[in-house]
Amino acid sequence: MRRRDFLALASASALACSAHAQQSARQRRIGIVLPGWDGTKINPVEAEFLDGLVRHGYVEGRNLIVDRYAAMGSMDRFADLAATVVGNHPEVIVTGAPPMTLALKAATQTIPIVTVIGDPVALGLVSSLARPGGNVTGITVDAGAELSGKRLSLLRETRPDATRLAYLSSSQAMQQPQAAMAKQAAEELKLSFLHVDLGNSLNERAYKAAYDSVVKVGAELLLVSDEPQHLPNSKVLVGIATNAQIPAMYPFRDLVVAGGLMAYYRDLFDAFRQVADQAAQILDGGNPAEMPFRQPTSFKFSISTKAAREIGITIPPTLLASADEVIE
Repeated sequence: MRRRDFLALASASALACSAHAQQSARQRRIGIVLPGWDGTKINPVEAEFLDGLVRHGYVEGRNLIVDRYAAMGSMDRFADLAATVVGNHPEVIVTGAPPMTLALKAATQTIPIVTVIGDPVALGLVSSLARPGGNVTGITVDAGAELSGKRLSLLRETRPDATRLAYLSSSQAMQQPQAAMAKQAAEELKLSFLHVDLGNSLNERAYKAAYDSVVKVGAELLLVSDEPQHLPNSKVLVGIATNAQIPAMYPFRDLVVAGGLMAYYRDLFDAFRQVADQAAQILDGGNPAEMPFRQPTSFKFSISTKAAREIGITIPPTLLASADEVIE
Protein backbone atom coordinates (compact mmCIF):
# COMPACT_ATOMS: atom_id res chain seq x y z
CA MET A 1 0.00 0.00 0.00
CA ARG A 2 1.34 3.43 -0.96
CA ARG A 3 2.08 5.84 1.88
CA ARG A 4 -0.58 8.29 0.63
CA ASP A 5 -3.28 5.58 0.60
CA PHE A 6 -2.21 4.38 4.05
CA LEU A 7 -2.48 7.88 5.50
CA ALA A 8 -5.91 8.37 3.93
CA LEU A 9 -7.14 5.05 5.41
CA ALA A 10 -5.72 5.87 8.84
CA SER A 11 -7.37 9.29 8.78
CA ALA A 12 -10.78 7.81 7.84
CA SER A 13 -10.47 5.21 10.62
CA ALA A 14 -9.61 7.88 13.18
CA LEU A 15 -12.61 9.98 12.14
CA ALA A 16 -14.92 6.94 12.46
CA CYS A 17 -13.58 6.14 15.95
CA SER A 18 -13.99 9.78 16.98
CA ALA A 19 -17.60 9.85 15.74
CA HIS A 20 -18.39 6.63 17.65
CA ALA A 21 -16.83 8.03 20.83
CA GLN A 22 -18.84 11.23 20.51
CA GLN A 23 -22.04 9.24 20.03
CA SER A 24 -21.25 7.05 23.07
CA ALA A 25 -20.48 10.11 25.18
CA ARG A 26 -23.64 11.96 24.13
CA GLN A 27 -25.85 12.59 27.13
CA ARG A 28 -29.11 10.65 26.94
CA ARG A 29 -32.07 11.48 29.17
CA ILE A 30 -34.65 9.19 30.78
CA GLY A 31 -37.40 9.84 33.30
CA ILE A 32 -38.27 7.45 36.13
CA VAL A 33 -41.64 7.84 37.84
CA LEU A 34 -42.55 4.82 39.97
CA PRO A 35 -45.76 5.05 42.03
CA GLY A 36 -45.19 4.25 45.67
CA TRP A 37 -41.51 5.18 45.69
CA ASP A 38 -39.93 8.41 46.86
CA GLY A 39 -38.21 9.88 43.81
CA THR A 40 -35.43 11.39 45.95
CA LYS A 41 -34.02 7.95 46.78
CA ILE A 42 -32.87 5.00 44.69
CA ASN A 43 -34.95 2.00 45.70
CA PRO A 44 -33.74 -1.59 45.18
CA VAL A 45 -35.69 -2.31 41.99
CA GLU A 46 -34.56 0.98 40.47
CA ALA A 47 -30.97 0.05 41.34
CA GLU A 48 -31.50 -3.24 39.50
CA PHE A 49 -32.81 -1.29 36.51
CA LEU A 50 -29.81 1.07 36.48
CA ASP A 51 -27.41 -1.88 36.73
CA GLY A 52 -29.16 -3.34 33.71
CA LEU A 53 -28.61 -0.13 31.75
CA VAL A 54 -24.91 -0.21 32.66
CA ARG A 55 -24.65 -3.61 30.99
CA HIS A 56 -25.91 -1.92 27.82
CA GLY A 57 -23.39 0.92 28.11
CA TYR A 58 -25.64 3.58 29.63
CA VAL A 59 -24.16 4.91 32.87
CA GLU A 60 -25.76 7.61 34.99
CA GLY A 61 -23.43 10.56 35.39
CA ARG A 62 -21.37 9.58 32.37
CA ASN A 63 -23.61 9.38 29.31
CA LEU A 64 -27.03 9.20 30.97
CA ILE A 65 -29.14 11.80 32.77
CA VAL A 66 -31.84 10.33 35.02
CA ASP A 67 -34.76 12.52 36.07
CA ARG A 68 -36.58 11.03 39.09
CA TYR A 69 -40.10 11.92 40.14
CA ALA A 70 -42.04 11.02 43.29
CA ALA A 71 -45.47 9.62 42.48
CA MET A 72 -46.72 9.82 46.04
CA GLY A 73 -49.92 11.03 47.65
CA SER A 74 -53.20 11.44 45.82
CA MET A 75 -53.61 9.74 42.45
CA ASP A 76 -55.69 12.74 41.42
CA ARG A 77 -52.37 14.59 40.98
CA PHE A 78 -50.90 12.09 38.54
CA ALA A 79 -52.09 14.02 35.45
CA ASP A 80 -50.15 17.11 36.55
CA LEU A 81 -47.10 14.98 37.35
CA ALA A 82 -47.29 13.33 33.93
CA ALA A 83 -47.33 16.76 32.28
CA THR A 84 -44.19 17.72 34.22
CA VAL A 85 -42.39 14.52 33.21
CA VAL A 86 -43.27 14.95 29.54
CA GLY A 87 -42.35 18.65 29.65
CA ASN A 88 -38.75 17.75 30.48
CA HIS A 89 -38.50 15.83 27.18
CA PRO A 90 -36.92 12.52 28.21
CA GLU A 91 -36.11 10.00 25.49
CA VAL A 92 -37.73 7.19 27.50
CA ILE A 93 -40.09 7.20 30.50
CA VAL A 94 -39.96 4.27 32.94
CA THR A 95 -43.04 3.82 35.09
CA GLY A 96 -45.50 1.30 36.54
CA ALA A 97 -49.11 0.68 37.61
CA PRO A 98 -52.25 1.70 35.68
CA PRO A 99 -52.99 5.20 37.07
CA MET A 100 -49.54 6.62 36.35
CA THR A 101 -49.16 4.82 33.02
CA LEU A 102 -52.56 6.00 31.81
CA ALA A 103 -51.74 9.57 32.86
CA LEU A 104 -48.44 9.48 30.95
CA LYS A 105 -50.09 7.94 27.89
CA ALA A 106 -52.62 10.77 27.93
CA ALA A 107 -49.80 13.32 28.17
CA THR A 108 -47.73 12.02 25.24
CA GLN A 109 -48.24 9.80 22.22
CA THR A 110 -44.64 10.18 21.03
CA ILE A 111 -42.22 9.71 23.94
CA PRO A 112 -41.64 5.96 24.51
CA ILE A 113 -43.03 4.64 27.80
CA VAL A 114 -41.78 1.38 29.37
CA THR A 115 -44.09 0.23 32.14
CA VAL A 116 -44.51 -2.61 34.62
CA ILE A 117 -48.22 -3.28 34.66
CA GLY A 118 -51.02 -5.84 34.87
CA ASP A 119 -52.99 -6.24 31.64
CA PRO A 120 -52.26 -3.38 29.20
CA VAL A 121 -54.72 -4.68 26.62
CA ALA A 122 -57.65 -4.76 29.06
CA LEU A 123 -56.70 -1.25 30.18
CA GLY A 124 -56.78 0.02 26.60
CA LEU A 125 -53.11 1.00 26.59
CA VAL A 126 -52.12 -1.20 23.65
CA SER A 127 -53.83 -3.15 20.90
CA SER A 128 -51.97 -6.40 21.62
CA LEU A 129 -49.17 -7.75 23.77
CA ALA A 130 -47.25 -9.05 20.75
CA ARG A 131 -47.39 -5.77 18.82
CA PRO A 132 -48.32 -2.83 21.08
CA GLY A 133 -48.68 -0.44 18.15
CA GLY A 134 -48.10 2.83 20.02
CA ASN A 135 -45.56 4.42 22.34
CA VAL A 136 -46.09 2.05 25.29
CA THR A 137 -44.38 -1.29 25.90
CA GLY A 138 -43.02 -3.06 28.97
CA ILE A 139 -43.48 -5.97 31.32
CA THR A 140 -46.71 -7.57 32.51
CA VAL A 141 -46.88 -8.79 36.11
CA ASP A 142 -50.30 -10.39 35.86
CA ALA A 143 -51.40 -13.83 34.69
CA GLY A 144 -55.06 -12.83 34.47
CA ALA A 145 -57.84 -14.62 36.32
CA GLU A 146 -55.47 -17.50 37.11
CA LEU A 147 -53.37 -15.24 39.30
CA SER A 148 -56.33 -14.12 41.42
CA GLY A 149 -57.51 -17.71 41.69
CA LYS A 150 -54.10 -18.94 42.79
CA ARG A 151 -53.75 -16.22 45.41
CA LEU A 152 -57.16 -16.93 46.88
CA SER A 153 -56.70 -20.69 46.87
CA LEU A 154 -53.44 -20.33 48.81
CA LEU A 155 -55.04 -17.89 51.23
CA ARG A 156 -58.09 -20.13 51.73
CA GLU A 157 -55.84 -22.96 52.91
CA THR A 158 -55.09 -20.97 56.07
CA ARG A 159 -58.80 -20.78 56.96
CA PRO A 160 -60.79 -23.36 54.94
CA ASP A 161 -64.12 -22.55 56.60
CA ALA A 162 -63.96 -18.80 55.78
CA THR A 163 -66.88 -17.31 53.83
CA ARG A 164 -66.18 -13.54 53.83
CA LEU A 165 -63.33 -11.96 51.88
CA ALA A 166 -62.35 -8.29 52.13
CA TYR A 167 -60.65 -6.81 49.05
CA LEU A 168 -58.52 -3.79 49.93
CA SER A 169 -57.88 -1.31 47.12
CA SER A 170 -58.09 2.29 45.98
CA SER A 171 -61.24 3.54 44.28
CA GLN A 172 -59.44 3.60 40.93
CA ALA A 173 -58.16 0.04 41.26
CA MET A 174 -61.69 -1.18 41.90
CA GLN A 175 -62.60 -0.01 38.39
CA GLN A 176 -59.79 -2.01 36.76
CA PRO A 177 -59.84 -5.57 35.34
CA GLN A 178 -57.87 -7.09 38.23
CA ALA A 179 -60.66 -6.25 40.66
CA ALA A 180 -63.23 -8.00 38.49
CA MET A 181 -60.96 -11.04 38.26
CA ALA A 182 -60.52 -11.10 42.04
CA LYS A 183 -64.29 -10.93 42.50
CA GLN A 184 -64.81 -13.76 40.03
CA ALA A 185 -62.19 -15.91 41.78
CA ALA A 186 -63.87 -15.24 45.14
CA GLU A 187 -67.28 -16.28 43.80
CA GLU A 188 -65.81 -19.52 42.43
CA LEU A 189 -64.56 -20.31 45.94
CA LYS A 190 -67.97 -19.44 47.42
CA LEU A 191 -66.56 -16.38 49.19
CA SER A 192 -68.58 -13.20 49.57
CA PHE A 193 -66.59 -10.28 48.11
CA LEU A 194 -66.48 -7.12 50.23
CA HIS A 195 -64.65 -4.08 48.86
CA VAL A 196 -62.79 -1.99 51.44
CA ASP A 197 -62.23 1.35 49.70
CA LEU A 198 -59.07 3.34 50.41
CA GLY A 199 -60.17 6.24 48.23
CA ASN A 200 -57.55 7.74 45.91
CA SER A 201 -55.07 8.89 48.54
CA LEU A 202 -53.27 5.89 49.99
CA ASN A 203 -52.02 7.31 53.28
CA GLU A 204 -51.95 6.31 56.94
CA ARG A 205 -55.35 7.82 57.61
CA ALA A 206 -56.92 5.77 54.80
CA TYR A 207 -55.43 2.52 56.10
CA LYS A 208 -56.58 3.17 59.65
CA ALA A 209 -60.10 3.78 58.38
CA ALA A 210 -59.80 0.56 56.35
CA TYR A 211 -59.08 -1.42 59.52
CA ASP A 212 -62.37 -0.22 61.00
CA SER A 213 -64.17 -1.30 57.83
CA VAL A 214 -62.56 -4.76 57.83
CA VAL A 215 -63.69 -5.33 61.42
CA LYS A 216 -67.15 -3.91 60.78
CA VAL A 217 -67.93 -6.23 57.84
CA GLY A 218 -66.61 -9.25 59.74
CA ALA A 219 -64.03 -10.20 57.12
CA GLU A 220 -62.33 -13.56 57.65
CA LEU A 221 -59.74 -13.21 54.87
CA LEU A 222 -58.03 -10.18 53.31
CA LEU A 223 -56.80 -9.81 49.73
CA VAL A 224 -54.72 -6.70 48.93
CA SER A 225 -54.72 -5.14 45.45
CA ASP A 226 -51.69 -5.01 43.15
CA GLU A 227 -50.92 -1.34 43.76
CA PRO A 228 -47.33 -0.24 44.42
CA GLN A 229 -48.73 2.77 46.29
CA HIS A 230 -49.19 0.34 49.21
CA LEU A 231 -45.44 0.05 49.72
CA PRO A 232 -44.71 3.34 51.55
CA ASN A 233 -47.44 2.39 54.03
CA SER A 234 -46.33 -1.20 54.56
CA LYS A 235 -46.34 -1.18 58.36
CA VAL A 236 -49.82 0.28 58.79
CA LEU A 237 -51.09 -1.93 55.95
CA VAL A 238 -49.91 -5.23 57.44
CA GLY A 239 -51.18 -4.00 60.80
CA ILE A 240 -54.76 -4.23 59.47
CA ALA A 241 -54.66 -8.02 59.23
CA THR A 242 -52.55 -8.46 62.37
CA ASN A 243 -54.88 -6.37 64.52
CA ALA A 244 -58.00 -7.89 62.97
CA GLN A 245 -56.49 -11.37 63.45
CA ILE A 246 -57.22 -12.51 59.88
CA PRO A 247 -54.97 -14.10 57.21
CA ALA A 248 -54.00 -11.80 54.34
CA MET A 249 -52.54 -12.24 50.86
CA TYR A 250 -50.29 -9.46 49.54
CA PRO A 251 -49.02 -8.69 46.01
CA PHE A 252 -45.38 -7.94 46.92
CA ARG A 253 -42.68 -9.78 48.86
CA ASP A 254 -41.75 -6.50 50.61
CA LEU A 255 -45.07 -6.62 52.45
CA VAL A 256 -44.25 -10.06 53.88
CA VAL A 257 -40.84 -8.78 54.97
CA ALA A 258 -42.69 -5.90 56.66
CA GLY A 259 -44.74 -8.39 58.72
CA GLY A 260 -47.45 -9.64 56.37
CA LEU A 261 -48.51 -13.29 56.18
CA MET A 262 -48.00 -14.25 52.54
CA ALA A 263 -47.43 -12.98 49.00
CA TYR A 264 -47.71 -14.62 45.60
CA TYR A 265 -45.94 -12.35 43.14
CA ARG A 266 -43.88 -11.66 40.04
CA ASP A 267 -40.21 -11.14 40.85
CA LEU A 268 -39.85 -7.35 40.44
CA PHE A 269 -36.05 -7.53 40.25
CA ASP A 270 -36.33 -9.77 37.21
CA ALA A 271 -39.04 -7.50 35.78
CA PHE A 272 -36.88 -4.39 36.07
CA ARG A 273 -33.88 -6.15 34.55
CA GLN A 274 -36.10 -6.70 31.53
CA VAL A 275 -37.29 -3.07 31.66
CA ALA A 276 -33.62 -2.06 31.38
CA ASP A 277 -33.24 -4.25 28.28
CA GLN A 278 -36.24 -2.57 26.67
CA ALA A 279 -35.21 0.97 27.63
CA ALA A 280 -31.72 0.36 26.21
CA GLN A 281 -33.22 -1.06 23.04
CA ILE A 282 -35.24 2.14 22.60
CA LEU A 283 -32.20 4.34 23.29
CA ASP A 284 -30.40 2.32 20.62
CA GLY A 285 -33.15 3.20 18.14
CA GLY A 286 -35.79 0.54 18.76
CA ASN A 287 -39.48 1.25 18.16
CA PRO A 288 -41.75 0.54 21.16
CA ALA A 289 -44.68 -0.06 18.81
CA GLU A 290 -42.90 -3.21 17.59
CA MET A 291 -41.52 -4.36 20.96
CA PRO A 292 -43.72 -7.07 22.53
CA PHE A 293 -44.78 -6.85 26.14
CA ARG A 294 -42.82 -9.46 28.06
CA GLN A 295 -45.02 -11.80 30.07
CA PRO A 296 -44.29 -13.67 33.32
CA THR A 297 -43.29 -17.31 33.11
CA SER A 298 -43.27 -17.96 36.85
CA PHE A 299 -44.35 -16.50 40.18
CA LYS A 300 -42.91 -16.79 43.66
CA PHE A 301 -44.61 -17.58 46.96
CA SER A 302 -43.33 -16.20 50.28
CA ILE A 303 -44.88 -16.90 53.67
CA SER A 304 -44.09 -15.77 57.21
CA THR A 305 -44.46 -18.13 60.15
CA LYS A 306 -43.93 -15.20 62.51
CA ALA A 307 -46.95 -13.40 61.06
CA ALA A 308 -48.98 -16.61 61.36
CA ARG A 309 -48.22 -16.80 65.08
CA GLU A 310 -49.20 -13.15 65.54
CA ILE A 311 -52.51 -13.74 63.76
CA GLY A 312 -53.09 -16.92 65.71
CA ILE A 313 -53.22 -19.47 62.88
CA THR A 314 -51.33 -22.64 62.09
CA ILE A 315 -49.99 -22.89 58.56
CA PRO A 316 -50.67 -26.32 57.03
CA PRO A 317 -47.42 -28.25 56.34
CA THR A 318 -48.40 -28.67 52.68
CA LEU A 319 -48.65 -24.89 52.31
CA LEU A 320 -45.24 -24.36 53.89
CA ALA A 321 -43.77 -27.00 51.59
CA SER A 322 -45.08 -25.17 48.52
CA ALA A 323 -43.43 -21.86 49.47
CA ASP A 324 -40.33 -20.59 47.69
CA GLU A 325 -39.41 -18.69 50.85
CA VAL A 326 -40.39 -19.15 54.49
CA ILE A 327 -39.65 -16.18 56.72
CA GLU A 328 -39.26 -17.26 60.34
